[in-house]
Amino acid sequence: MNVRPKKHLGQHFLKDKKIAEDIVNSLISKDIKTVVEVGPGMGVLTDFLLEKDFTTYVVELDSESVEYLHNNYPQLGDRILQADFLKMDFENIFKTQTIIIGNFPYNISSQILFKVLEHKELIPEVVGMFQKEVAERIASKPGNKVYGILSVLMQAYYNVEYLFTVEPEVFNPPPKVRSGVIRFTRKDTIQLDCNEKLFKTIIKAGFNQRRKTLRNSLKGLLGEAKIENDIMNKRPEQLSWQEFVVLTNMLESEINK
Repeated sequence: MNVRPKKHLGQHFLKDKKIAEDIVNSLISKDIKTVVEVGPGMGVLTDFLLEKDFTTYVVELDSESVEYLHNNYPQLGDRILQADFLKMDFENIFKTQTIIIGNFPYNISSQILFKVLEHKELIPEVVGMFQKEVAERIASKPGNKVYGILSVLMQAYYNVEYLFTVEPEVFNPPPKVRSGVIRFTRKDTIQLDCNEKLFKTIIKAGFNQRRKTLRNSLKGLLGEAKIENDIMNKRPEQLSWQEFVVLTNMLESEINK
């Protein structure tokens, strides 16, 4: 008899097959055939992925879940990877364009997206389930109080769409919060027209003191340099990713004078 794997890493297992099917059907990339499911648990998404024309890999850290997957999905063979997705040598394992999908463990969902950003050249699409508040934050637009670091970074490189909300009762065990499913599709321009390292530094510095204007929160980066532009009187949540690119070029120009 197969043992139901226990909850791990903050994960709640989806038991509603219709929602699982809807998540898998949210994938829209036409020519990408490699899919990696992160945190498959008991395989509720895996069932529907295997019905598609994909080469499906599953990445699972929990040993009980891995045993369950081997017992129930022998067709996956060595494509069941017992590993921590956040620590995987992604480029050496997946050398081609690869879609990421998953009912992401709540407590590492943001780190999963930072991992995606590190390998954005290889990842054209992501469909994931997040805690609803996190999903709304990532998909929010400038001017929204929940708009933050991940909102800017993901929207700079991906089109971000909040697809639908998922209620707690369709999980085992039920979480105390609602969930939200987001789709990310990579934009044509993978490289921004600015110093990307400085771009990320400015975003983090700004949002780490989000109640301050950028003129105050970026003092440590500017040093003695000054930017006489109204953009410096704004708070970080007021800027689109495009405006952060403009700000990055302004700041780099002043620093290099």
